[in-house]
Amino acid sequence: MSAPRYDELKARYDAAQQGHVFAFWDTLSTPEQAAFLAQLAALDVARISAIHSAAVAADEAAKHASADDIEPLPADAFASVVDAPDLVAQYRAVGLDALARGQVAVLLMAGGQGTRLGSSAPKGCYDIGLPSHKSLFQLQAERIRRLQTVAEQEAGKQPGEVKIRWYIMTSEPTHDATRQFFGWGKDGERLDRSKPVNFGLAEDQVVFFKQGVLPCLTEDGKILLESPGKVAVAPGGNGGLYAALREPLTQRTNNLAASSILADLAAQGTQFVHAYGVDNCLVKVADPVFLGACLARSAECGAKVVPKAHPTESVGVVARRGGRFAVVEYSEITPAQAARRDPATGALALRAANIANHFYTRAFLERTRAIEAALAYHVARKQIPSVAVPSGARGKAPGMKLEMFVFDVFPFAERFAVLEGARAEEFSPLKNAPGAAADGPETSRRDLLAQQRRFLEAAGAALAEGVEVELSPLLSYAGEGLESVRGRTFVRSGHAETLSDLAALW
Repeated sequence: MSAPRYDELKARYDAAQQGHVFAFWDTLSTPEQAAFLAQLAALDVARISAIHSAAVAADEAAKHASADDIEPLPADAFASVVDAPDLVAQYRAVGLDALARGQVAVLLMAGGQGTRLGSSAPKGCYDIGLPSHKSLFQLQAERIRRLQTVAEQEAGKQPGEVKIRWYIMTSEPTHDATRQFFGWGKDGERLDRSKPVNFGLAEDQVVFFKQGVLPCLTEDGKILLESPGKVAVAPGGNGGLYAALREPLTQRTNNLAASSILADLAAQGTQFVHAYGVDNCLVKVADPVFLGACLARSAECGAKVVPKAHPTESVGVVARRGGRFAVVEYSEITPAQAARRDPATGALALRAANIANHFYTRAFLERTRAIEAALAYHVARKQIPSVAVPSGARGKAPGMKLEMFVFDVFPFAERFAVLEGARAEEFSPLKNAPGAAADGPETSRRDLLAQQRRFLEAAGAALAEGVEVELSPLLSYAGEGLESVRGRTFVRSGHAETLSDLAALW
């Protein structure tokens, strides 16, 4: 143990009124003391006290907030491609051009575990029961591969000329397991050189990085200890994305040596980023239509949404609040507001359901450091496993986790765009365990196979009763490339990786 380091940290934590974390110092072994000091050194204890105070004040203010300043999206920021094929084609061309120019990267928020699904593995590893048994990660990787091909073909480029970089944000519990699932060891080595890594994407095309953590606190802001020599921590919400983009990367732990993700985006010439959550089996990764819609409006930030299923659906909506764009939680909307209709269309006025599907310019992401300074974290009160000070009793104590949400930056966007897509084509979340009535693996499987059935039928094919055909994303990203099925009737169920596989099913 380094005495000077101990003395410096002890003084720093005492000054922040957090000196109690050293209560069990003398009971720790030398290795335990070293690990504890390393954890304490990595925490900005003065900032923790400041954000606790701001979060508690914001939480109290939210209890008394009025719904009067919530209003629908303005027409000039909103577009819908539901039943609008001409608009789809227009936006798609713009988006594909940006992809072909190498201006677009993809950012996946994949820090969650499949705990509610009965699995401790990263949620992206989950098999929703498709005939191919492909995971969510594999489906998304193959969509990227197919989209690269489509962009190359549209731009008249050679195979391999378009490469879409994929940044995957993990968390402490999922980082190593996620990398292993992609074929990488803890030290950045390939686990099996006889097999491709990254589900067929190039070795340098996928970059893994961790979201940060924050200490769990008591109601009065004291840091909780998970054990005598370890601070209790929790991920700081998916809004921790923005700070994580600024953290240094190493080849050993992140598959990339760079000063930060933001620096790598700049080095790659990336201008635009599509970010999304891992648990949507229908997600159109780097969707050229969404990209085109945002670019057509010169947006610096944007959101893809789907129509609310009904007025009281428990989902946040993208709207305006206090004259700024925001995601408004369903609990903040009055019944009268939820039921209000647009007199021109008859649709719900507040219908833009948030599906964690976002667009950013790199310039906007670079601006988030300043934006974060003006944001207050959200308070999530939990029973937290911890060690009591000074008794040492172990158990669960009432406490709080501080979280920032990815959409908290929306109010700071000067140019914002919202694109509405059809729910059946865009959104089928995986939230619940097998057997659940909604948002489980069975509904994800159903919705994906139903979409692919529509692809085949739109291409001129028919499917016999009870037949299910799974199309590899390598065959078709959004229904294109299926001209050979015209006039065919599929009489056998199965999954197809190639056009030959498809032919064997009719």
